[in-house]
Amino acid sequence: MKDQNNLFHQMEAEQHEQLMFCNDPNTGLRAIICIHNTTLGPAIGGIRFFQYSSQNAAIQDALRLSKAMTYKSALAGLNLGGGKAVIIGQNASKSEALFRSFGRYIESLGGRFIGGEDMNTTVEDMNHIRHETQWVLGSSTAKGGSGQTSPMTAYGVVQAMRACLEVRFGRTDLHGRKIAIQGVGAVGYQVAKLLHEQGAQLYYHDLSSRNLKRVMTAFPGEVITGDFYSTKCDILAPCAVGGVLNQRTIPRIHASIVAGAANNQLENEDLDAELLKKRNILYATDYAINSGGLISASAELTGSSPQRAKEDTAKIFNTIKHIIGLADKEKLNTWSAANLLAEKRMQTIAKLKNFYL
Repeated sequence: MKDQNNLFHQMEAEQHEQLMFCNDPNTGLRAIICIHNTTLGPAIGGIRFFQYSSQNAAIQDALRLSKAMTYKSALAGLNLGGGKAVIIGQNASKSEALFRSFGRYIESLGGRFIGGEDMNTTVEDMNHIRHETQWVLGSSTAKGGSGQTSPMTAYGVVQAMRACLEVRFGRTDLHGRKIAIQGVGAVGYQVAKLLHEQGAQLYYHDLSSRNLKRVMTAFPGEVITGDFYSTKCDILAPCAVGGVLNQRTIPRIHASIVAGAANNQLENEDLDAELLKKRNILYATDYAINSGGLISASAELTGSSPQRAKEDTAKIFNTIKHIIGLADKEKLNTWSAANLLAEKRMQTIAKLKNFYL
């Protein structure tokens, strides 16, 4: 009972609306759906498949990521709220039945939560879910979906890098810039592709030798065998797991800019964002820089064309410059400035919803 009370207190403090536990012994499904905020519209968020160390670790991941999605949607100008789903398990336990079972839980929410592809889930997994509910994005084009979102996420990340380069060095050109990428999976690989095409000098770090071999074959660079954070480069790009920027790693950074695709990069948002600022490292707020995939997926809901989605994703360049400008003006770190912009939009729309003629 004490743990339950603590969870309710945490949800109240962070203003989460709903936490749903999903259990199906027949398929092995153990999952959590978290809805943070629906002020702007239904909650949207990825469906993550991961072998968590504990049930509490899965809950905390869902709570943290769903809140980030609220802010990401708001800052991207979308009429969507924030949510997240996590399925607890190993890849070997994946099955059509498991994902279809999970789809029924999504359907039971009546459109309050809209899921999509995320860490360790694929277009094919979304296809299975779509058999049971319409409230899933990113299924294959043959099934009426938009397919993979990683290319658009990567496109947005590169736009943000260009914005940071302009602020820091006065030019957006990526040619010859030294960029270190941590994680060259789905999104990191696409980031490497775009940077390679623009003549950047690339450095790679990944725990998977398979991923490294693939990216080195396609877009030759240099593999980082030592400490990733100590790499001397212009841009450090975390594109793997979250929590990698913290009081232990930030002092080792030799880059002028941190701009990557990973979610929740800051282990302790307030402390770590301030430490980056004190070290004069320009940090492109993660949920602002990686919103291209969300923008692409949300186009399914509005019926927008892929070209329109790309044009909207390109606006991340201006969003990042706006955040940096506000941070400079108000003497804030870029994390706080981004939050301020997102919260202002949510508060404005909330007031409109309470206005009746």
